[in-house]
Amino acid sequence: MGKRILVAVGSLCLTSLAEAQAATAVPAPQTALAASSKIWIGRYGEFEEFLKTAPIVRMEKIGVGVTHPRRAFFAPGGPAASAIVKDLPPGVHGGFWDSYKSEIAAYELDRLLGLDMVPPTVERRVEHDLVSAQLWVEDCRPLGSVDQSQRPDPAAWNRQVYRERVFENLVANIDENAGNILVDPAWNMILVDHSRAFFSDNMPFEKVMTHIDRALFDKLKALEEGTLMPELKPWVRSGGTVRDILKRRDKILTHFQKLIAEQGESSVIVP
Repeated sequence: MGKRILVAVGSLCLTSLAEAQAATAVPAPQTALAASSKIWIGRYGEFEEFLKTAPIVRMEKIGVGVTHPRRAFFAPGGPAASAIVKDLPPGVHGGFWDSYKSEIAAYELDRLLGLDMVPPTVERRVEHDLVSAQLWVEDCRPLGSVDQSQRPDPAAWNRQVYRERVFENLVANIDENAGNILVDPAWNMILVDHSRAFFSDNMPFEKVMTHIDRALFDKLKALEEGTLMPELKPWVRSGGTVRDILKRRDKILTHFQKLIAEQGESSVIVP
């Protein structure tokens, strides 16, 4: 796969899971007043419990992605219609180390940082196997099919781009396919497909992190091993991997502190 670079403006050609998830999407976002697809915000426990326990009425192959994800459908009437299921025991798959547990780790870290960019993701048993089940986010488009020049609030959009870069560096997402970015009708950026994260120290956006918002900057500084361990240890390979997250965090903070020293805080830290 070619290396991906996400810029704050312009568009990218994306493939894989995001395009499959957008198969039944509404037209590309047109207004900031449109409904958000982030229906889980403020209802995290409800969605997590539903994804863990709701009976699955049928399974369908998605048909894209080298990890062969499937879509699980629930009976009508619940908070969610379907979920992405990944049956990826930790190990080498298609030449890459993959794990369904990394999907859960990405969600848990997103929650700790207060980003609300990764949909609720849990572990459950499907057909006798432990898998990840991630909320299928409705009414989204892959980033490459959206005309970013039409974004109604460029500053808010760019803030999400900056956050995406920092998050993917923090989790060491070595999957360089940009098809893991969705955009909903309210111009929210939603991140999926993290099965290859946490297993490398590679930071794909290390050189292109240019800005960070104050809230995320402070959240990163506040991260500590005692906070990360209870939430992430079950989903990453070992305690050492949790410590690796903090090592990457330190590199990210050092990077921004250097930029601040060179350019001034007001030029680097955005609202």
